[in-house]
Amino acid sequence: MEKSFQVGPRVFVLDQDKAEAAFQAKRVINGWKTMTFNLLPLKYTWAYDMYKTMKANHWEPEEVPMQRDVEQWRSNKITDIERWIIRMGIGYFSAAEGIVGDNVIHVVRELVTAPELKLVLGRHAHEENIHADSLLYMISSLGINPHECESLFEQVETIKQKNEFVTKISHSLRRDLDMTVLENKQLLAKNIFVFGQCMEGTQFYGLFGMILSLFRQNKFPGIGQMFSYTLRDESNHIELFRFLFMDLIEENPDIWTEAFQQELVELMKEAVRLEKNFIADCLPMNSLGLSAEEFCSYIDYIADRRLEGCGLPQLHRGLTNPLPWLSNIMDVKKEVNFFEGVVSEYQKAGALVSANDDDL
Repeated sequence: MEKSFQVGPRVFVLDQDKAEAAFQAKRVINGWKTMTFNLLPLKYTWAYDMYKTMKANHWEPEEVPMQRDVEQWRSNKITDIERWIIRMGIGYFSAAEGIVGDNVIHVVRELVTAPELKLVLGRHAHEENIHADSLLYMISSLGINPHECESLFEQVETIKQKNEFVTKISHSLRRDLDMTVLENKQLLAKNIFVFGQCMEGTQFYGLFGMILSLFRQNKFPGIGQMFSYTLRDESNHIELFRFLFMDLIEENPDIWTEAFQQELVELMKEAVRLEKNFIADCLPMNSLGLSAEEFCSYIDYIADRRLEGCGLPQLHRGLTNPLPWLSNIMDVKKEVNFFEGVVSEYQKAGALVSANDDDL
């Protein structure tokens, strides 16, 4: 079907059939290749909708007051174990957020071909930058030696093991790959699963829970508020990578072999094992409202949710959420400023707070 436009002496003929063929050729990978970044017509509408939600959830670290956190950090009202949790949280996340963002930009976004997928992945990476910036803000506010954070990241064995678990998969994709080859398609699917469901979806949640437990006790309110915003962002990242994973499998059903499914389940088992070891380092002794056993149980629960969401068998059946209050923390559409009693609106009207609060 052709349509022509006459403007003065010139006639422009447009071939709609060719345009529709280009739309049909949109795919997660191995799709229509063009140097233009034409989003329309949208094929992956979920990606554009999520991009708008994530954009509406924008926040800046410097907008969160840190006075009370600094006062508490310098006081004798905070225990050594509570200070250690904050140090471990800052030490781990200050670099882990960068690992995620680097993988999004230099691996996943490079390999997908639909422009709307590239758009939302760019926003994902931008949010990882905000999270990393927030950790710098926490470090400078508390007066923590930045070399100490680097030491935690490089020298705490359980942190090193968690990071090596994900980076070895990311590094294997940093080369020119033929994405029509099954092995390479499965490698990308594994990357998306590991970063979205194992790392951001499971391994981030031990420290999230600990720091937000302190937040519930009115300890480190500024840090807790920033982590609650980060958690809201992470829920969108988890769903983004889950949707991307499911669409990739749907378009490439040859990926979904029984052996590959079992490999993913084993990867989640390993992620859970590493996270429980890490929790033991973060919380070597129980404290008020903080139990290592409870957080480990939560990791089992959340891992099963991630597996189920990807159509994979759970590791444990019938687990209940041992930390139901964590879902309530997600509702950060309006937060009371701890210092002035002013309601701060961190989300523009009409946007969802998160992709799916039930995923907690």
